[in-house]
Amino acid sequence: MFNAKSLALTGCFVCSSALSLAINAQTPVPTESAFPPEAFRVLPQPGAENPEMTPYLLYQTALAWHQDQLRQARWSQVKTQDDLLRLRSELRQSVLEMIGGLPAEKTDLHATITGRIAANGFHIEKLVYQSIPGFYVTALVYVPENSDKVHPAILVPAGHSENGKIHYQDLCQRLVQRGYLVISWDPVGQGERSQFWDAKAKKSRYNLICAEHAVMGNLAYLAGTSLARWEVWDGMRAVDYLLTRPDVDSKRINLTGTSGGGFQTSLLGALDERIKVIIPSCYITALPMRIENRIFVDPDSDPEQDLFGFLSKGVDHAGLLLMMYPRPVMVATATLDFFPVQGAHKSYSEVRAFYDRFGHADRIGFAESYNTHQYSLKNQEAALNFLDRFNNMPLRHGLPSVTVFRDTDLLATKSGQVSVDYAGARPLTSLVAEYSAEHRPHQQKTLAELYLSEQNPNIASWAVRQYTGSPSSHEVGWEAAGKNTDGTLHIDRYLLHHSTYLEMPLLHFYDDKNHSRGALLWLDLQGKATAKDWPDIAKLLHQGYDVFSFDFRGMGETRMNYRARSPDDPDLVRGNFDQAYISPLSSVLAGYTYNSLLLGRPYFLQMLDDIHIAEMFIHSLPTPRDSGHPPITLLATGDAYTLAVRYKEIDHAVTISPTTSAPALDWSKLVDQRQEQWPIAFLMPSGAAFKTN
Repeated sequence: MFNAKSLALTGCFVCSSALSLAINAQTPVPTESAFPPEAFRVLPQPGAENPEMTPYLLYQTALAWHQDQLRQARWSQVKTQDDLLRLRSELRQSVLEMIGGLPAEKTDLHATITGRIAANGFHIEKLVYQSIPGFYVTALVYVPENSDKVHPAILVPAGHSENGKIHYQDLCQRLVQRGYLVISWDPVGQGERSQFWDAKAKKSRYNLICAEHAVMGNLAYLAGTSLARWEVWDGMRAVDYLLTRPDVDSKRINLTGTSGGGFQTSLLGALDERIKVIIPSCYITALPMRIENRIFVDPDSDPEQDLFGFLSKGVDHAGLLLMMYPRPVMVATATLDFFPVQGAHKSYSEVRAFYDRFGHADRIGFAESYNTHQYSLKNQEAALNFLDRFNNMPLRHGLPSVTVFRDTDLLATKSGQVSVDYAGARPLTSLVAEYSAEHRPHQQKTLAELYLSEQNPNIASWAVRQYTGSPSSHEVGWEAAGKNTDGTLHIDRYLLHHSTYLEMPLLHFYDDKNHSRGALLWLDLQGKATAKDWPDIAKLLHQGYDVFSFDFRGMGETRMNYRARSPDDPDLVRGNFDQAYISPLSSVLAGYTYNSLLLGRPYFLQMLDDIHIAEMFIHSLPTPRDSGHPPITLLATGDAYTLAVRYKEIDHAVTISPTTSAPALDWSKLVDQRQEQWPIAFLMPSGAAFKTN
């Protein structure tokens, strides 16, 4: 639960005691409500905690498939290979924009071999290099010991594993024993590259699977970039390192990885044309399917994989594959993966059609094995055979045996962490803050401009009318859901239907005996007012306000009655249900939020949409006790004060009560101060660079 106390602990600021400043309590008013608790509910009480396809998740999934149709319509315009190359160029530009571009300068790697391990038919070199000055990368290089003076090389980016590159030593050994020089490195936030290492406790403040990525990636969004930017750059510099070695054939550079390594393989392979053969494993799917299942089967926050606009800008995983054209590419999949295999078939088939049409059918392949999320032995053998074919290697069958080394044997640093061994090691949060400071002066958009440009649903043009049972995408259909009366006091309940799938529970509180001072819209991130809020509501009614309160999409009565537990780290879901629901590390709300980024309209902007919808409904109501519609007053509790302040940038006519100098959340301060956690609902790409109105 977000409140002033919790945010104070993380250094954020909220409006302090908004209600006490807004409500004049000089005149005594009744504080005991005769209204039963159900008077404050619009929807039926939820049952037991269970996953469900909520209206909001249905809305997100339907929008994803709509955007997929738009992408396919664009792709259908490809008639010639020149058309295809233009499309490929457009996709590349879009992806580079999504990740915030790449560093402009390739600095000295300062590559250092820190140790060597002898093995049967190969040896392992422990490597440390700097992809950016002070940004240390720990790696292992598996070198064949055969009669060849030069070898084809292959990069193996590590997936989500606590020990990073070491977890993939089996795959690396099978590759080196087939004659490939292999480099595998720790992604930032994993293995020897923890960014939040507690040297005294000898562990990270978060887990080294996905949680560090969540903290770093969320901050990167605010700066207008992505954690993927630095992951891709580490990989590109690994290619640079390989090209310095006399035992590497520069014309035979290859790439394969699984899970998070499959993501890196896809993005790195798409952006670095020096890589000749690319095999992503257990990553490729179709994003509408991933949007639908992520909350239920793999809810860890992993921001680098959720590029802002990935779907809305017409890329998706099929776009990454198409960017590899006409180089050889194989998609390796698992039937039972949480990256839906049906989506892998879909994306592969779309791209294969282009390979077929333009004479490269032999350069694209597909492997599937019946297992859960892993690079199966069957798929590894298929990948090795595919690699051998395009690297002019002899035809072979079967997989060699491996010797498993202890984790301590394969550490490239003495302590096991670069932050301990290297006094000048720079944390990624510092690089994010540096990126933000460099790019902030060039940001031209205000929040209001972004609100009107990023997948704007144009709510101002919608009609507001009584709901007839037929949902519409571009109108607000109001449905009366009941009424409670206590003397002159009333609570009217409504359900607002909009965007085909979405429902907004809304309450209208009013007192017949008071002359109305206008409408006051009560904002709370957790949901609309409940029986416990009646004393404050009663005081506002006594002042003459008509009070309205509603649930933001996916919150309050519309939230999913479910805890999104990570199979990798169930402890990420801590505390009571309210706290677990909004965790920025693994939660239902985090899943909704990342889905919204893929779809091109951040959840934060959608909450502003909800305020706009409520405002339109309020203005549609008859006003027998008013002479008109004075400007709506926003009264925000706790963290919702940020929403009130930002909404006023969209609609200057509203007023905010109280009119205090209490600051709203400042995205630029979060980045500059390297804030680790804050409400996930406020995840706003490029928020740190917005111009003020």
